Amino acid sequence: MKAAPEVQKRLLDLAELDATLDRLAHRRRTLPELAEIDEQSKRYARHATEVIEAETEAGDLAREQTKAEADVDTVRIRIERNQQRLDSGAVSSARDLASLQSEITSLHKRQSDLEEVVLEIMERREAADARVTDLIARRDEALATLTEAEARRDAAFAEIDKEAGDVRSRRAAVAAELPADLLKLYERLREQYGVGAAMLQAGRCQGCKVALSIAEMNQIKAAAPDEVLRCEECRRILVRTAESGL
Repeated sequence: MKAAPEVQKRLLDLAELDATLDRLAHRRRTLPELAEIDEQSKRYARHATEVIEAETEAGDLAREQTKAEADVDTVRIRIERNQQRLDSGAVSSARDLASLQSEITSLHKRQSDLEEVVLEIMERREAADARVTDLIARRDEALATLTEAEARRDAAFAEIDKEAGDVRSRRAAVAAELPADLLKLYERLREQYGVGAAMLQAGRCQGCKVALSIAEMNQIKAAAPDEVLRCEECRRILVRTAESGL
């Protein structure tokens, strides 16, 4: 393959633009905000799950408290009814009076026990409600941190994408100057090796950093200026310049 020396040198400009695009793509993939977003997303999801679990527990305790308070009310109403019967004098039999008084005493004991249960449930519910409040605060703080990190990521993406767009425009202009067969070879080598063309500088290929032998340098010196050369080591297009050491 042949191409004018100045055309071959444009491959170095193309390679530099491609290297810039690679750096921008790497920067986009490795933004510190991405790791932060991943961490905060997991943190938010964990706290959101904990909030649901805590709210469920608090709700269960609220229903349990309502039922316990209803049991207390049931016993209290029964005590009041029995006390009214006792005070009304409607029960005249000594045996019935004793039975009624005994029942009232038992109901008072039952009421006291149930009120202890209510108090215990109230304490547990208070702790559960406090936990819900704390977990909601943690969840919301994680969401705020996540949202802020996403905003920074989006701003960084916009900056990188704008720069990449500018570089692609410049690359398209350079690529348009190259012969189709030379560009096709360059693109194929870039796909295979990451870099399609490299400078021969001071007798060393800047693609693989390998110094060429005296025999290889002599072959290059003997080659026509428009001959498209390849590095024997890395197979990239080897571009000759004034710095090649020929």
